[in-house]
Amino acid sequence: MNTQAETRTSVFDIVKQVFSLVFVAVGVAAFYYFSEIQLLYRVLGLVAIVLMVMGMMLTTDVGRNIWSFILESKQEVRKVVWPTREETMRTTMLVFAMVFVVGLILWLLDMFLFWGVRLLTGQAG
Repeated sequence: MNTQAETRTSVFDIVKQVFSLVFVAVGVAAFYYFSEIQLLYRVLGLVAIVLMVMGMMLTTDVGRNIWSFILESKQEVRKVVWPTREETMRTTMLVFAMVFVVGLILWLLDMFLFWGVRLLTGQAG
């Protein structure tokens, strides 16, 4: 079956999204235009604009979908079975041991290949 969700974006949502982009662009431009003002105040102004834009975007369909996704993600994270401290330590030690063993094998392989190349080229001393 071909069930495809049809998304309709209202004109008002598009206007809000365009204004959001304009507000962010104006906020960034103002941040650099008022460079003689103390950095703290410019950052606070930019943060205020970004928060306002985020609030405006949450009233659109896209914003509501994103907020719904965030809430569902938080619920899924709660369902995760996290490993215990002992399992984490055991797994970490196993990874360290395997890295050491593979490093040792590669070092031995490199040493024997280097010895073989020196022997074949007549540089063995």
